[in-house]
Amino acid sequence: MTATASAAPARRREPVVLLGIGIVALCVSAIGAKSLGTWFMEVLAAVIAAPILVLTYRRFPLTPLAYRLILAQSLILMIGGHWTYAEVPAGDWVRDALGLGRNPYDRLGHLAQGFVPAIVAREILLRRTPLRPGGWLNALVWCVVMAVSATWELFEWVSALIGGSAADDFLGAQGDIWDTQWDMFMAAVGAVASLLLLTRVHDRQLRAYHLDRPAE
Repeated sequence: MTATASAAPARRREPVVLLGIGIVALCVSAIGAKSLGTWFMEVLAAVIAAPILVLTYRRFPLTPLAYRLILAQSLILMIGGHWTYAEVPAGDWVRDALGLGRNPYDRLGHLAQGFVPAIVAREILLRRTPLRPGGWLNALVWCVVMAVSATWELFEWVSALIGGSAADDFLGAQGDIWDTQWDMFMAAVGAVASLLLLTRVHDRQLRAYHLDRPAE
C-alpha cells in the first residue's frame, strides 16, 4: 500500500472534522455576541462558503492546506463577530502592550483576507487553467486577492449607507479615515506572505493527492 493510499481515509475524514469544528465554533460565537446583527454580517462569508465547500467536495476537493486555512479564517471572523473587531480582548491587550492607537484585530482579519484566499485562488488557477507555478500565476493570484478585498470594501460601504451609524461595529474603522486603504494593504501583504511561505507546501500537497493537473 502506498503512502498516498494509506493517507486517503484520513484525508476524507479531515474535512468532516474541520467542518464540525467550524459549526461548533459558529454556534459558540453567537452565544452572548455583542450584537447578533453585527455577528451575522461578520460570519456571513463563512456561512456562505461552508455549503459551497460541502457541495463541491466530491467533484473538486481541495488540499488539506486550503481547508485548514479556510477554517482558520472562519474562526477569525467568528471571534470578530462575537466581540466586534474593535473590542476583541486579545486586540486590546496588544494595543495596550505596544502603545497602539487602536485595537489591531481588524488588521489581522484583513491580513487573513489576503493570506487564505491566495492559496485557494492559486489552487483553482493551477487545477482549472493551463497556468503553472511562476510569476504569471503569482501575479494573477495577487490580483484575485485584491479583487476580493475591494469587493469586501464595497460591501462594507453599502452596509454603511444602509445602516448608518448602526454599521460602525461592523466596519471596525475606529475613527481611521484611511481604514479602507489599510484594509486593502493588509490583504495585499497577506497574499504576498502566503505565496512566499506556503507555495512549496501547497505544491507538495497538490502532487501528493494528484491534484496538480487540471481537473476533468
